[in-house]
Amino acid sequence: MPLNILFAARPERWVIYERPLRDALEKAGIKANLSTDIPAQDVDYIIYAPNSDLQDFTPYSRAKAVLNLWAGVESIVGNETLKIPLARMVDPGLTKGMVEWVTGHVLRYHLGIDSDILRRDAKWEYRTPPLAPERQVVILGLGALGKAVAETLVYLGFSVTGWSRSPKTVDGIDCLHGEDGLKEALSRAEIAVLLLPDTPATQDIISSETLAHMPQGAFIINPGRGPLIDDNALLAALDSGQIAHATLDVFRVEPLPADHPFWADPKVTVTPHIAAETRADTASEVIVDNIRRGEAGEPFINLVDRKLGY
Repeated sequence: MPLNILFAARPERWVIYERPLRDALEKAGIKANLSTDIPAQDVDYIIYAPNSDLQDFTPYSRAKAVLNLWAGVESIVGNETLKIPLARMVDPGLTKGMVEWVTGHVLRYHLGIDSDILRRDAKWEYRTPPLAPERQVVILGLGALGKAVAETLVYLGFSVTGWSRSPKTVDGIDCLHGEDGLKEALSRAEIAVLLLPDTPATQDIISSETLAHMPQGAFIINPGRGPLIDDNALLAALDSGQIAHATLDVFRVEPLPADHPFWADPKVTVTPHIAAETRADTASEVIVDNIRRGEAGEPFINLVDRKLGY
């Protein structure tokens, strides 16, 4: 009997995902009724985006798991009607995209590319940029994305420190954790990359207090979550020169409001939440693998820890 798989996301996502999901199901040998309209009591799996109209999971009494299309789960993890397993998206395509975007911006800051672009009337001066081993890069967050970014930067020769809330071990990376570890990590951070989830414990982790631990003239790259940064504290640190420049891809409100001071600050680069996007083909394979696991009685992968919030 075919599985009933509900696609619960906005219509534009269905257009993008329908064919890759059907192809992945066929490749896995799974017979399924994949649709955006299935009676709640008949649904076996829910492929889900948190901005979907579906917010009450109570009627889905037969469903075995909710398979999130996004890496972020902060807007669904606290839903009290959701009693079944919730899997977040860990997509190889998204991970590769994040690695490439972060690496590009780290190299931009490391090499001083912005300042090396001359106007015709500028003074012609030679300088010797530092090599990667002379540059300290700190990654806040050592989940799948942070680990992949850190390993790539180590491969390029950078001196990389990683920080996480709980102890982690990654080959070639000095891994710190906890409050004291955060202070130590930031004290090294000539370039800081924020790849933490949005949880009550990580909100405003970049504050006036933590910014003060960073070296004078450091750089910040945030492709993680907007609430990680206290906006006013960052603006003050940019104004004082404590932070030389910040590249921000995520914000508390998106699109970034037209009157937000980030737009007018020459020391801020704003990008429109493009650092990493879930790729329909690779994400569909991840989702279908979890459906296969559920039907085979194997453990689901990428399960969310409700207590931790990710």
